[in-house]
Amino acid sequence: MWIVFSLLAALSAAVVVTLSKVGVKNIESSVAFAIQSVLIVGVAWGVVAWQGYLPQVAQIDRRTWLFLISAGIITCASSLSSFQALKMGQASRTSSFDKISLVFSILLAVFFLKEKVTWQVLLGAAFMAGGAILIAFTKPAD
Repeated sequence: MWIVFSLLAALSAAVVVTLSKVGVKNIESSVAFAIQSVLIVGVAWGVVAWQGYLPQVAQIDRRTWLFLISAGIITCASSLSSFQALKMGQASRTSSFDKISLVFSILLAVFFLKEKVTWQVLLGAAFMAGGAILIAFTKPAD
């Protein structure tokens, strides 16, 4: 079932890149990010409330808060960077290049989460990184 949600996330991300590229055309990228962020916050808390999970917020321990807040700060930095790249470059090139995050995710999972990887995962990551680099640095079509 995780594959279905991963594919939905990938498809959603592709649509977001396309819509955001049009959205940043006439405004600063940070303004576009701020507009989307307000909606994200509202929807996220709405889902939590609708699912009845609001009481869990009071039960979150300090360590979990630290990790979630840190991830939130880094998410903001990542999104601001992505929006700026999108403002400056082609959607197909910028979105492919930021997929090199897969390689970083694998490395971080190995070193910090002690996940084991196979040669197939490493080869796949190398192909994905190579493809992203090829797309990002290929001369645009006329």
